Amino acid sequence: MIAFIFSMLGMGGSQLYIPILYWLGMDFKTQAIPLGMLLNVVNSATASVTYARKKILNIQVALPFGFAMILFAPLGAWLNVQLPLKPLLLFFALFTAAAAILMLSGWKPKRGALSTRGRIILGLTSGSVLGLIAGLIGRGGGSFIVPLLYIAGLDPRAAAATSALVVSASGLSSFFAHLATAAAPNWPLWAGCCAAVFVGSRLGSRTMATRLSPRGIKIIFGFVLLAISALIIIKDVILG
Repeated sequence: MIAFIFSMLGMGGSQLYIPILYWLGMDFKTQAIPLGMLLNVVNSATASVTYARKKILNIQVALPFGFAMILFAPLGAWLNVQLPLKPLLLFFALFTAAAAILMLSGWKPKRGALSTRGRIILGLTSGSVLGLIAGLIGRGGGSFIVPLLYIAGLDPRAAAATSALVVSASGLSSFFAHLATAAAPNWPLWAGCCAAVFVGSRLGSRTMATRLSPRGIKIIFGFVLLAISALIIIKDVILG
């Protein structure tokens, strides 16, 4: 179910996979985080293939976006040592809620055909900012990518599809980092989880590409963003 919903939104789902795996009894550092990141990659990468085949993925934005995120996330992680975490989490939770309200309100950004240069610049600048955010708050950044691309002028479906490829790139980098350090893989279990996520992602991405209207995507994404914002404020700011 997580893969089905999050694949439609261009998100990997690690923000739910990791706590759920931990609640099911997995060790947080050696099992829940690396497996959650792996499922995140399987989900977003599978969705990316579907969106590429349906030609709704903007590759000229996605590639520089993902490249910049991978480069700037370590810088954000370094800055996190010197900056207070709770105010940052509160700021980005409020940013997420504001983006959700914008999408639910029916507001549409001013659109225009971006040149090839404009798409590359959009990918590099947005990826740099989101990479810093991901490193600063220790999140993958998936919940911020679609609103940012939508505000920048991409159609909701193109924004979600493009986000899926960006999340795949950043998530793969994070997964290998955990695999090389703290992970203790249980490969048979992990393979079974990946197979289930693959099926859910295929169904969800095909549903988004063929059945959901842009308005439907905005409504679903808006409510999911509001839920994520509330979760961050309650879990990480108030109770953290």
